[in-house]
Amino acid sequence: HNTYIRVSLPAVCFVWQIAMVVLFGVFIRYDEESDEKGWNEFKKSHNITSNIENDFYFRYPSFQDVHVMIFVGFGFLMTFLKRYSFGGVGFNFLIAAFGLQWALLMQGWFHALDPVTGKITIGIESLINADFCCAGSLIAYGALLGKVSPVQLMVVTLFGVTLFAVEEYIILDLFHCRDAGGAMVIHTFGGYYGLAISWVLYRPNLNLSKRLNGSVYHSDLFAMIGALFLWMFWPSFNSAITNHGAGQHRTVINTYLALASCVLTTFAISSMSQKKGKLDMVHIQNASLAAGVAMGTAAELMITPYGSIIVGFCCGIISTFGYLYVTPFLEKKLKLQDTCGIHNLHAVPGMLGGFVGAIVAATATEEIYGKEGLIETFDLTGKFENRTMSTQGGYQAAGTCVAIAFGLVGGVCVGFILRFPIWGDPADDFCFDDEAYWEVRLTTTRKRRNFNCPPCLPLPPPREILVNSFSSFLSQTRVTILSGGKLETCSRSPVPFISS
Repeated sequence: HNTYIRVSLPAVCFVWQIAMVVLFGVFIRYDEESDEKGWNEFKKSHNITSNIENDFYFRYPSFQDVHVMIFVGFGFLMTFLKRYSFGGVGFNFLIAAFGLQWALLMQGWFHALDPVTGKITIGIESLINADFCCAGSLIAYGALLGKVSPVQLMVVTLFGVTLFAVEEYIILDLFHCRDAGGAMVIHTFGGYYGLAISWVLYRPNLNLSKRLNGSVYHSDLFAMIGALFLWMFWPSFNSAITNHGAGQHRTVINTYLALASCVLTTFAISSMSQKKGKLDMVHIQNASLAAGVAMGTAAELMITPYGSIIVGFCCGIISTFGYLYVTPFLEKKLKLQDTCGIHNLHAVPGMLGGFVGAIVAATATEEIYGKEGLIETFDLTGKFENRTMSTQGGYQAAGTCVAIAFGLVGGVCVGFILRFPIWGDPADDFCFDDEAYWEVRLTTTRKRRNFNCPPCLPLPPPREILVNSFSSFLSQTRVTILSGGKLETCSRSPVPFISS
């Protein structure tokens, strides 16, 4: 395969960004709380005297946390591969920057289009929802990590954001489901979308790149940094667009407790799975986050604190077992190559979260929520004011099924588009390697391995190198290599150096 993208990637980036300029100029406008004239009129009509009542001041802290999760959390979580850190964090940056612009348009056309003016108004909550929309495509990227070109990722994002906006409209508007943290619309959809694409793009000779499909000490450390950012900010992710007051407060508490519980069971199962009880960093980086995914739907509901801990307890076990047994099974039997294991972190926990939310919704009563609480929590107004809780639970379960269907069917269709040999994807023996698409500064060892240098290569200009001796008495010894070939040593030890 030819990984030359000097024409295709700039063309896609320039053309699509110019398209964004045109579409934003035609459709996008500030909403009443971000437009100067509109905000002054809004204050007068609502008898507001202080700018502190602007929704920006309530939502921006959550937006900031979600934004960090999208660009830092997801990005660094994908740096675990020993030779694909640039691609993990860099391509995450690229597709998120494009995806959030396209998401503002797609979600605006479905949710915020003014039928009179034909314009889309955006504010701080629109930015949060756009980040949520990007998350679906970033999750899908996890299954494709190291095996696709940046041009293919842009196509994945274009269709992923489009499909997300449609399924989100069906689940949240038509079915009127509650899913503030996106267990259904984000994680279930994104997980199965990426898995379906990866299944279509199966590489039978991927074992040729097996030497690079793994981690080293420092790459796992960087990935753990990303995992910790996600773990810390997940309560903000789930609560970012919930109702102000008790709903948002409750969402943070439930997510917080579930995540803490999940960590302990993840450590337990990871240790139990090894003969000597040693921990696997793959499990700790990923399975410890599964509870945040599973609480995406139920966190704003009255699931109770101990209910949240039970969900986290189960998710740690299920997700870790997935990494131990399910991922190898999927690759061996179903020909499904899942680089990051999104099946265990997003797809299955998201699906479980959707069904847990359906059960909690179906069992909601006035005794628990109060009459006003039921109306506010489930937004039972207008044409939904007569909906019963059992009916609400049924629609919640149906919404989960819709997310799965959109992910699988959409992923298969996009996968067949990506199979055309025009995208510059790497060959089977060149996957998981940054050198395919990035300018990488090679080490001396790498250069010697890649290039056949003559044995009598002239020595470089004079330079000093600090040699760390293997012996304690030779530590911090300076060696000067002269261009004339003369070797001089200046050492605190009388032991001479032996040069090859």
